[in-house]
Amino acid sequence: MERKAGQGGIRAAVLAVIAALCFLSLMPGYAAAQSSDSDKPVPILSGSAGYFNFVTAGQNQIDAQINPVLLVPLGDRWLVEGRMECEGAFQRPPGGGSYGGEVSKNLDYLEADYIANPHITVTLGRFLTPFGIFNERLYPIWIRSLQQDPLILPLSAESNDGMMLRGGFPANARANFNYAAYVSAISSGHNNLQTNRDVGGRMAFFFPGPRIEVGASFQKLLQDTRTNSFGFHFAWLSTRLPLNVHSEYARSNQGSGYWVDGAYRLSQLHVWQKVMRHTELAGRAEQFFLGSISPDEAQSLGLQAANTREGEFGLNYYLRDGLRIVSSYGRQFSSAGNLNLWTVGITYRFLFPLGRVGQSLSAQGMAEQRLPAKGGVSQ
Repeated sequence: MERKAGQGGIRAAVLAVIAALCFLSLMPGYAAAQSSDSDKPVPILSGSAGYFNFVTAGQNQIDAQINPVLLVPLGDRWLVEGRMECEGAFQRPPGGGSYGGEVSKNLDYLEADYIANPHITVTLGRFLTPFGIFNERLYPIWIRSLQQDPLILPLSAESNDGMMLRGGFPANARANFNYAAYVSAISSGHNNLQTNRDVGGRMAFFFPGPRIEVGASFQKLLQDTRTNSFGFHFAWLSTRLPLNVHSEYARSNQGSGYWVDGAYRLSQLHVWQKVMRHTELAGRAEQFFLGSISPDEAQSLGLQAANTREGEFGLNYYLRDGLRIVSSYGRQFSSAGNLNLWTVGITYRFLFPLGRVGQSLSAQGMAEQRLPAKGGVSQ
């Protein structure tokens, strides 16, 4: 009975947020007409679109996706935000023929945020799991420098349904502390809303001088095996070079591993400056170790079926702000066999205000107001 009540409560909460988001997204003009104050925040439609060719061990996959993000401010303290992922993945059959595949539609998050004060934000609904930094800060295709997912990404749930508290404050003159803590309910009704019953969080210190962040994450499963997961992360944005570095380590009963990546803009080179200032080099090294589960179970979770090492190098070119050509080559080594990974594609980021933008906060500004709470370095 408690499980059914918990499921019904979280579904009702999520459906209420969905209804509010849909209603408000259809009436931006009405909301603008009701306010004569030009300083009122306005809704924002943002997101990304991309087209890619992923070639894995000689097998080509055509991938097209669009990921809209809707931000709807309700006054100065409330913000409703959500992101959909619509993706089509198409391959040729093993015996040859035309490309075919499925188009998937997933709700990444849909949450209502209450900005209580500069140090705490209360979130209700479906939110991105604050475990490590890749899932929250680097996952969108227009942000990440390499389009392949890290091998350890499936070790933690990407989304949870429940409640979260997050915030940040100065620890001293040289460091800021940020945190996120959440509780998630069981949801098993709809594929897009499935989550486990667990608790977890992340804490980190950000040092504004060198622009470095170090932090740790924890997750406790409150059902079935009641296992623990933990991780650590590091991020650095150089003050002297157009260079950013990120890394994560994660461990659970399903497996463990790490990744380290970096991206460097060639804007400081003195040759072919018009071209080089739009060119970016990227690289990633990573390793995954299979845990106490079977290879078949690992594959069903999106993990590697054996211990795996991988290296990847990328070359990206920015045609203009928000529009980028991406390419990369990687090599994967494991006892299951070695293979090559090729990627080429294009990403585009869009941003449209759904109303007249005043001099104060837009919805995008309200979301960015929470970035110090979410924690320091992303790009």
